[in-house]
Amino acid sequence: MISFSNQPPHMIHTTAQEQEPSARSPEVGTTRVEAFSDSVMAVIITIMAFELRPPQGAGLDAMRDQLPGVLVYVLSFTFVGIYWNNHHHLLRAADRISGAAMWANLFLLFWLSLIPVLTEWVRDEYLHALPAATYGTVALAAGLAYLILVRTLIQANGRESRLAAAIGSDVKGRLSLVLYAAAIGLAFVSPWISYGIYVAVALSWFVPDRRFTRRHEGNAPG
Repeated sequence: MISFSNQPPHMIHTTAQEQEPSARSPEVGTTRVEAFSDSVMAVIITIMAFELRPPQGAGLDAMRDQLPGVLVYVLSFTFVGIYWNNHHHLLRAADRISGAAMWANLFLLFWLSLIPVLTEWVRDEYLHALPAATYGTVALAAGLAYLILVRTLIQANGRESRLAAAIGSDVKGRLSLVLYAAAIGLAFVSPWISYGIYVAVALSWFVPDRRFTRRHEGNAPG
């Protein structure tokens, strides 16, 4: 058994004081959070794929009946894929993660986990306003959750970090939230207006976020 009886008391007290801040400091590395998030998003996409229905027949009419379900699946798949792509670049740009950022990440995954349910609802009731508006509500909530995740990561890494520099003012992210909010109200005018807005937002994010890739290229040795 190791004895600490011959260590001066003031040294023990100093060691405890040195260890206490490190317990409250952000955790180094984001690998585990990224791996967990990747798994959840993969499950979300898998559930949506399982909900696809084959045509009830071999003719064009049978295929036409399933077209709305296929289109909303493509939209939802793109929606989740965009989050997966940008989430990957976001965490790769971060060096540290805090407890607040981990909770914010779970908050984002919660809203994304509702996408399969809404995909099935919109597939069956795409002509009605409420499913279209609810889809936009979840899209808006997911966007706000992502914004919260970004801010908590910047807080953990510092406002002078490469992550903060890459994010900048995030005009496109904030504009997307405004468009989602508009789509919720416009769904009660015509669901097709909302669907058009959702597609437009998805197309604007389809290309990977160049803010992070430019930052990595700028920091690369050459």
